Amino acid sequence: MGSASDGETIFFNIFLQAAHAFSASNATILIIIILILLLFTAITAGAETAYFSLTAKDINYLKLKEEASARQVLQLLDHPKLLLATILVANNFINIAIVITTNLLISGILPQNVPSWESFVVQVLAVTFLLVLFGEVLPKVYATQNNMRMALFSAPILQAMNKIFRPISNLLVSSTHYIEDKLGSKPTNISNEDFEHAIELTVGHSATREEVNIFKGILKFGNITARQVMRTRMDVSGVPFESTFPQVQKIAIEVGYSRMPVYKENLDKVAGIIYIKDFLPHTDEDNFDWHKLIRPAYFVHEGKLIEDLLKEFQQKRIHFAIVVDEFGGTSGIITLEDIMEEIIGDIRDEFDEDDLQFKKIDDNNYILEGKTLINDVCRLIGQPSDTFDTVRGESDSLAGLILEISGKFPALNETVSYKQYDFTVLNIDKMRIQRVKLSINNPDDEED
Repeated sequence: MGSASDGETIFFNIFLQAAHAFSASNATILIIIILILLLFTAITAGAETAYFSLTAKDINYLKLKEEASARQVLQLLDHPKLLLATILVANNFINIAIVITTNLLISGILPQNVPSWESFVVQVLAVTFLLVLFGEVLPKVYATQNNMRMALFSAPILQAMNKIFRPISNLLVSSTHYIEDKLGSKPTNISNEDFEHAIELTVGHSATREEVNIFKGILKFGNITARQVMRTRMDVSGVPFESTFPQVQKIAIEVGYSRMPVYKENLDKVAGIIYIKDFLPHTDEDNFDWHKLIRPAYFVHEGKLIEDLLKEFQQKRIHFAIVVDEFGGTSGIITLEDIMEEIIGDIRDEFDEDDLQFKKIDDNNYILEGKTLINDVCRLIGQPSDTFDTVRGESDSLAGLILEISGKFPALNETVSYKQYDFTVLNIDKMRIQRVKLSINNPDDEED
């Protein structure tokens, strides 16, 4: 009897230890699952705030980045309703999983003699605390302050969720469209071309061509980036930092600019800006240390909207900025004059050469420099600025446009065509297209 009772006691103790170990391991697994689910709900909640707070400036910046996550962000933003549906569906599924898992964990931890209503209150408080703190407050506060970083981080995860929940998301978007069609009014999307046509109809009969172009320039002004209007790096005249004062004076006389960047080694290391007017009191001093006249340079990203840049120029009372790419290298320069020309057209002064950028042969034939900006070409021939958008790629100059259309470096006197436009290469210097003849063929004449 004694030995049998002792054996039963030992067996019972072993059973209790195994059950306790089993419960502890289950609790650990449930806690890990809850932490993972909280991470995913934080990502989806933060992503919702981040994606729908991105500005046009942020999107232009993303277009210039070559990272896979940046391309994924742009792809997701191409279908904003589908993106929002995916986020909401995924967030609800994750929250339901958190509720179920948390209830299992709390039910296993609480003693069996706890009243059901107390267990219910504990479960509600625990789930509410977790979801509100980690699923709403913290991720959304972080995403508000770091929307770009959050959008890039969550892009791969949202892409995966988009594939998983696509059937449900498509169903929600379709039903939303159906409800909008039945109950709501359809939004009217007016393109830039429609606005330009409206301008032609309303003021075209009473205004001059220059005034009509100013109206069109104002319309497009808010969507133009610094990269589209800047003077490219190859056209920038700078002053080497180690130059002597007589050498700097000689450079200033040769280029004829009122402001120039000062660089060390190359243009990627800009040390500042010099104003030529600051040299006037010291023109007779051969050994003058001109370096103390260097002013701080103002740097802007090439994706910056010129509308914002104009405001900064006004606030800081400057007329000149260095345009840099995403790696910090110098892409070019942009001046107040470059920005204003987007509204009122070319500004010519007594120092500009008439044939520097183009020569008009007749209404359908032009001689242009390869460095001429595509926007300027469109304005010159009286066409919308997006005329070549489908083939220009990342190019901003006429020479780059020809390379994009041709797919190779053209030979001298070779003609590259796009629609009714023929580009003939007239001059090439060291693998750089210098002069181009643009011929415009009338489509009506071709059909006849």
